[in-house]
Amino acid sequence: MSSSDQPYCATLIGCGKMGSAMMESWLNNNLVHHVNVIDPSPLPEHLSNDPRVHYYASYQSGISAPDILVLAVKPQILKEASQQIAQDISADTVLLSIAAGQSLATLEEIFGAEQPIIRTMPNTPAAIGKGISVSVANGYVTATQKIIAEILLSASGIHKWIDDEHLMDAVTALSGSGPAYIFHFIEALAHAGERLGLDGDLSIALARQTVIGSAALAEHNPDTSAATLRENVTSPGGTTQSALNILMDGRFQDLLNEALNAAKKRSQELG
Repeated sequence: MSSSDQPYCATLIGCGKMGSAMMESWLNNNLVHHVNVIDPSPLPEHLSNDPRVHYYASYQSGISAPDILVLAVKPQILKEASQQIAQDISADTVLLSIAAGQSLATLEEIFGAEQPIIRTMPNTPAAIGKGISVSVANGYVTATQKIIAEILLSASGIHKWIDDEHLMDAVTALSGSGPAYIFHFIEALAHAGERLGLDGDLSIALARQTVIGSAALAEHNPDTSAATLRENVTSPGGTTQSALNILMDGRFQDLLNEALNAAKKRSQELG
């Protein structure tokens, strides 16, 4: 098919938080006319009532051959979930895996050495169209299949391609797991506010909106570096400078380095 032949037919294996977020972005943008969803858990009513969505509790041979098949299952159960699918899938379908740490080589062992495969790492802000995903393709993915994947992934936010698969573990550590770090920072900022005497509700409101507003300001100024945005808030000898002296002279950067290295190592272990 041509990449312009929208909407597409897709099959989604696993419909947890990330899988359902991706599917909703396709449906909301009218990018799919037919979605097969294979998941043991029933779908939410607003999805099950959509005539484009066809639900199966388990995989069945004969399901409509999709343009793209998305593996959105936990890496620990990937092989088990994929055994029967591997017997049916053809080279006309591009397989896109969002299972953390699962290399192209591992996926080729399951689905065949000549199967078109894309390995992708999204993140949870995809649920509101604010995600970022990074992909790497094996040598059997056609230009048309890459465009189809690009269109579907871009519905959830920004999408980037890389050529070096070894970088995917670092991508996983930074952006795949990154939202959890930001949420933990909000927690920590709110707790610090409480220690200064603020009540819990006010402190968490201040922490959340400070992070939300700062991120929006960075988005609104794409050509301005984070360092410059920081400097714009910081008056020499002022309150912000006093706080930054603690963060920048302490172990803040070291802790982030250690945290991302730990996540990268775990991603490598999963592969």
